[in-house]
Amino acid sequence: MRIFVAGATGAVGRPLVAALIAAGHSVVGTTRTAAKAEIIRRMGAEPAIADGLDAPAIRAAVLAAKPEVIIDQMTELAAVTDLRHFDRAFASTNRLRTQGTDFLLTAAREAGVKRFIAQSFCGWTYGRSGDPIKTEADPFDFDPPEELRRTLDAIQYLEDAVTSSANLEGIVLRYGSFYGPDTGMLSRAMIEQVQRRRVPLIGGGGGQWSFIHVDDAASATVAAIERGKPGEIYNIVDDEPAPVAEWLPALATLVGARPPIRVPAWLGRLFAGEHLVSMMTEVRSGSNAKARRELDWQPAHPSWRQGFAEVASGATAQHAA
Repeated sequence: MRIFVAGATGAVGRPLVAALIAAGHSVVGTTRTAAKAEIIRRMGAEPAIADGLDAPAIRAAVLAAKPEVIIDQMTELAAVTDLRHFDRAFASTNRLRTQGTDFLLTAAREAGVKRFIAQSFCGWTYGRSGDPIKTEADPFDFDPPEELRRTLDAIQYLEDAVTSSANLEGIVLRYGSFYGPDTGMLSRAMIEQVQRRRVPLIGGGGGQWSFIHVDDAASATVAAIERGKPGEIYNIVDDEPAPVAEWLPALATLVGARPPIRVPAWLGRLFAGEHLVSMMTEVRSGSNAKARRELDWQPAHPSWRQGFAEVASGATAQHAA
């Protein structure tokens, strides 16, 4: 198939392009800068330089590519470090999830694209009561902390726009928290914060998180091209959701750090904000049962424990070399 990947040099974009090429697809991938175009060429895909918030550029790139499928992986998260001001940190990504999604959908309809797959998120978005592990049928948080509201609104907008889009087979993939070599939870910035004990364990650390290796996110996306059902949403997460009280100390050990500092919830609210306290103590994780069943997919890294250790070991070996 001819596939257009918007955001081809991002955390999931790179392994996704590689997986699509390996599966025999013809791929056009977008990047905002000419400097990154060569990365896309080296992966065996065709580069298209276009800013996701530039409607004419996106339209021209899609019409020139003539794809059968569009995969929207557009975010701007590489430089996000200040989670105390969460909505401000996610402002550019929120625009991509709203305006950028609209521009892509409009171009897709004009180009006669059959299937449209978009990246969403599985985690703190779910309601914070009831079962600790949520399914796609469970509602989003109806009253999130103030600092998360604009970001949650943008995620909801994207999901509604894609799954209800006329004349397109829209599918949404809710990825768990990413990790991979120098990516997400194992990025240099995160490792440095953990090593400096700047990521405290707030309260009891009962907030449940779901993780996904970027390679597994890519393989699930490839599976969704052929087996995803139009209008459906899938949690793309590993098999082992974990409370912060488990994964944060384990991550500290893997990166050679001392155990995280423990901070009571009231002090966390004062210095970090209600939203970060919620993420540490209240949030829910997601089940991957539907993706396993309908996409015939399973993660190669079924547990973050194995995955974190593998990535951390590789990073240590690379540093030693």
